Amino acid sequence: MFLDDTIAAISTPPGEGGIGIVRLTGKDAIKIADRLFHSSKGKTLFDSASHRIIHGFIKDSSTGETVDEVLVSIMRSPNTYTREDIVEINCHGGMSPLREALELAVKHGARLAEPGEFTKRAFLNGRIDLSEAEAVLDLIRAKTDESRRIALEQLRGRLSEKILNLREQLTKICVFIEACIDFPEEEIELASRKEIVESAETILKELASLLKSYDEGRFFREGLAAAIVGRPNVGKSSLLNALLQKDRAIVTDTPGTTRDTIEEYLNINGLPLRIIDTAGIRESHDMAEKEGVKRSIRAMEDADLVMAVIDGSEPLKDEDIEVLGKTKGKNTIIVINKSDLIRAEVLKSVADRFINKVSFPLVGNPSEERLRASRSDKSGSNSALISYSSRVINISAATGDGIEELKDTIFQSSVKNWKEQREGVIVTNLRHKIAIQAAYDSLKNGIKAVETDKPLEIIAIEFRDALDRLGEIVGAVTTDDILNRIFSDFCIGK
Repeated sequence: MFLDDTIAAISTPPGEGGIGIVRLTGKDAIKIADRLFHSSKGKTLFDSASHRIIHGFIKDSSTGETVDEVLVSIMRSPNTYTREDIVEINCHGGMSPLREALELAVKHGARLAEPGEFTKRAFLNGRIDLSEAEAVLDLIRAKTDESRRIALEQLRGRLSEKILNLREQLTKICVFIEACIDFPEEEIELASRKEIVESAETILKELASLLKSYDEGRFFREGLAAAIVGRPNVGKSSLLNALLQKDRAIVTDTPGTTRDTIEEYLNINGLPLRIIDTAGIRESHDMAEKEGVKRSIRAMEDADLVMAVIDGSEPLKDEDIEVLGKTKGKNTIIVINKSDLIRAEVLKSVADRFINKVSFPLVGNPSEERLRASRSDKSGSNSALISYSSRVINISAATGDGIEELKDTIFQSSVKNWKEQREGVIVTNLRHKIAIQAAYDSLKNGIKAVETDKPLEIIAIEFRDALDRLGEIVGAVTTDDILNRIFSDFCIGK
């Protein structure tokens, strides 16, 4: 990438709006913009002080045609987003004036920006580090207030500060070890080896804490994928509509109405939930329905959470058992629909078959006596069932009964340790998690090498690798390939 050129892009979403912005950054940003802009007071952009807004018009000098009436913002380096001169042309929000203004900027010397190039320049010019640059994208894509808060904390450097602190501690260890390599006559004494191990183990605990936070933190960045599954006509689409509180999916009495997966987002206590309504799972000779079933199974396999829906008004069927069997090993909530019409034998069948055959993870540690008591309960009450598993929820998608309880169960079953983890630094990015895991493994190998009196060169390699891996997170150690992959996910104008 050449940082001595000037780039331009439309920085607002496509479509109609009150305002649309064409943004330029680079050493010639002001000069290029001045060629398009005609101030209503006859001033040039060079005359304007930094961080001021000027009224005027964008004109095509080759034809004399006025393209739009605009407000132009001038921001002079280094106090800008990219640490370069930035010009933002605030047009009326429509694609025609924006496109014309952009084309004129390119005609007069700017280059079309690549995806994320404005933020990439901010990183390359040292305004933000790599993890903060990624937080910009997370902030743009945040779907809930909690997601936004986490992204904003990372943009403000909370994760960077933590990583830099750990790198500083590691650097001290590396300097000491490499000094011993350079001066072999000064052997590492037993006390010094003990200090190295103790310091390294302290860092190791910090890395373990960061790794633990990722398991739940990633849901707030990416969203929790929750698949609604079940045989046809048990109320899956009705459940989707009840959760969203709107008619998103078509609901009929005809089995097999849903032929493809339907996805929507829902906010549960700040957790972005990506709900996937699936086609009913059953044997079928209809080609379209068979493809829908395949997609349902694939969605269930890929989901972070599975809501297995059962019709509580009918006896448990073989198709229900087949669906429940496919949830084995998944984070699953059994949703018994039509609680207003529920049959006692359905509850008992779920308890008998599901616990005996599917190895469903229970909440708590119920005794065998309680399980036997619940299986023999013929009173028609569901209290025994709920007593040993809060992961079986009775709802009525038609009336809304039990929906709030289901939402609470979804949250607690997926991010049950969130309050404790939320007090510290949170890792939400897979790239960061991979780098931290690699640093953890190298550091552990380094500790073992010290304890087993391995050569200093081997010890130094392990500790240096841990240092470099942490450096990848903040961009202290990076490659063009890493940068290209990160910024290619950005929109063009950011």
